[in-house]
Amino acid sequence: MTGDRAVEGVGAGPVILIGGPTASGKSGLAMRLAEDVGGVIVNADSMQVYADLAILTARPTASDEARCLHRLFGFLDAATPCSAGLWHRRARGICLEIAASGGVPIVVGGTGLYLRTFREGLAPIPDIPRDVRERVRQRLAMKGPEALHGDLGRIDPDLAAVLSPTDSQRVARAHEVHEATGTRLSEWMTRSREGGWEGPLWQISLLPERSRLFERTAARFDGMMAAGALEEASAFAARRLAPSLPATRCVGLASLTAYLAGRLTLEEACDEAKRATRRYARRQFTWFRHQAEDALLLDSFGDDESAGDIIARARRFLSASATPRP
Repeated sequence: MTGDRAVEGVGAGPVILIGGPTASGKSGLAMRLAEDVGGVIVNADSMQVYADLAILTARPTASDEARCLHRLFGFLDAATPCSAGLWHRRARGICLEIAASGGVPIVVGGTGLYLRTFREGLAPIPDIPRDVRERVRQRLAMKGPEALHGDLGRIDPDLAAVLSPTDSQRVARAHEVHEATGTRLSEWMTRSREGGWEGPLWQISLLPERSRLFERTAARFDGMMAAGALEEASAFAARRLAPSLPATRCVGLASLTAYLAGRLTLEEACDEAKRATRRYARRQFTWFRHQAEDALLLDSFGDDESAGDIIARARRFLSASATPRP
């Protein structure tokens, strides 16, 4: 696995982070920027890490990957859950490698938690023993996430108050940490973080006008359907993976699966998927508006006429961050 040891002794160079809601033009901006400054795009989207569902997660296409180097896209099978910790270790090591080779890491995605862990690091939570993890997962399968969420309300009420009862992955994680360490996850999260990026960092948050954004999310879903999203969902459903796995929460997948099972018409499924995408975009919008105080907030799409100005600002950031050579 890629890690810090691969580039021991090399300092952390400048890095650019691009965040924002789905369909805000992050990928288009990242590619233009990578071509202009010699950058490498590093994925920070929790669904695009999986090899499955390339269409529904809007992963870069072959033509996108031919334009510039992309890393951490589709590197995990959907049967293997990806955590913020796993992503952080991989992303940090890759970005150090890019910096060591003279390139510019451009970390881009809509998963705000991943971008935050890249900036600030993670709480120093010990590794969870496999037997504890398996025991909790068995309880999750037997009782369901809502019941485990109720149990969490007694163990860690502060965390339970902010977690959705259907967020099986995070609810289970909270139980695992408490059982393995005897300390509530909410308490671990207040402790000093480790592994934040030590070099210069510039973050852009794209926050375009919402009505236009929702028009784009609807149009993009129609494009996904034309590209084979239904067939992709059918192949995924045939794998019969555990519903607690993170990949099963891909936006739009549940709606298309309901159509395939005969519970919805295709029109109903598409309408439901578009509504789910709008709800997801709203949550992302709120996160990126309030999480990074020093981020450059832009009320535009990354692939409109503002891209030229953003690239000019990126050049100034990189120029100011350049380390004089002895």
